[in-house]
Amino acid sequence: MSPHGFGRKRLAVGAAAVAPYNGGTTANRGMAMLIFRQLFDPTSSTYTYLLADRRSGEAVMIDPVFEQVRRDSALVAELGVRLLWTLETHVHADHVTGAWLLQRRTGSRIALARASGAAGADRYLAQGDKVAFGRRHLSVRATPGHTGGCLTYVLDDESMAFTGDCMLIRGCGRTDFQEGDPGALFRSVHSQILTLPEACLLYPAHDYRGLTVSSVAEERRYNPRLGGEIGEGDFVGYMNNLRLAHPKQIDVAVPANLKCGRPEDEAAALAEPTWAPLRYSFAGIWEVQPQWLEEHARDVQVLDVREPDEFTGPLGHIDGALPIPLGTLAARAGELSRERPIVAVCRAGGRSAQAAVILQQAGFTQVANLSGGMLRWRTEGCAVEGGEALPRAVEADSYVI
Repeated sequence: MSPHGFGRKRLAVGAAAVAPYNGGTTANRGMAMLIFRQLFDPTSSTYTYLLADRRSGEAVMIDPVFEQVRRDSALVAELGVRLLWTLETHVHADHVTGAWLLQRRTGSRIALARASGAAGADRYLAQGDKVAFGRRHLSVRATPGHTGGCLTYVLDDESMAFTGDCMLIRGCGRTDFQEGDPGALFRSVHSQILTLPEACLLYPAHDYRGLTVSSVAEERRYNPRLGGEIGEGDFVGYMNNLRLAHPKQIDVAVPANLKCGRPEDEAAALAEPTWAPLRYSFAGIWEVQPQWLEEHARDVQVLDVREPDEFTGPLGHIDGALPIPLGTLAARAGELSRERPIVAVCRAGGRSAQAAVILQQAGFTQVANLSGGMLRWRTEGCAVEGGEALPRAVEADSYVI
């Protein structure tokens, strides 16, 4: 289940999506002067939003994800805009923000709610504040309830609003941790979001079913938790009885986000390997994507750290992979060359991440983890030796150790 009570969608976890704004018309002069991109992190199902004033080139980014900073920085450079601010809708529990890393890469400044309790921001926002970029600005609306420090950002012409987890598409964020309050969330939605013009487009921080955008009119009518004639008492009773599982990343994400995403090892986070297009995770592991590895498998050492029965089992293995189970890796590291890069592989990416740490501690400098492991490798249709046909679509929640 998702952290908010929805099942995750089935998806091929590949490159993050970039969706153009398609909710306005060319006659809308304001929108014609706005650059807008909606980006997606498949691991946490998080949407990141880039808005820029076309005339000045000044931009803001809402809810960046740590592991996607290289992607987001590249987009900023390709569009030729200057990132002024990263804005958080709240202190997230399901991913680590990319705010600090973007600040170091682009010179952007960090802003989030005064009520968030986070340290390290350049500006702390409250109800009625405005964040300007060129001739445009976002107005700040305090929308507590999912957490005590949630904000919604509304574009100056009220054509778009970025609701974080306060209001999702046909749903809302959970209210059972981080000073959540279902009554406060109900009041926030009805006083700060559903009072916007009916045509105002609503963009959430997450979606788990492939949906990208809604509108005030739609949510007033169709949101099963907050729309129609539902009263606060009914909503509070419903939310208090969801009994959702603890978010998987909360123990890592919340402490990190209370520091605006600043990692313990800053040097490693800022380092840039050149042997592959790697993605750096907040856990300190470089990750490589299946498509690149399939094309360059002969240029690296593929290290499979699963058990022998898994190596020859239903998922099969990558052609040419060297099988060394994780439990024996420290003792057998000498079987690997220090002159060629190593990509560690397991079922879903957890054990191979541990393998990468073991090898780094042993002095190997060019090591990466295969993102999503053999489950993702198979889901994306990459070639294997042995193995069996997948009996069903692999759920996104299957990417566990």
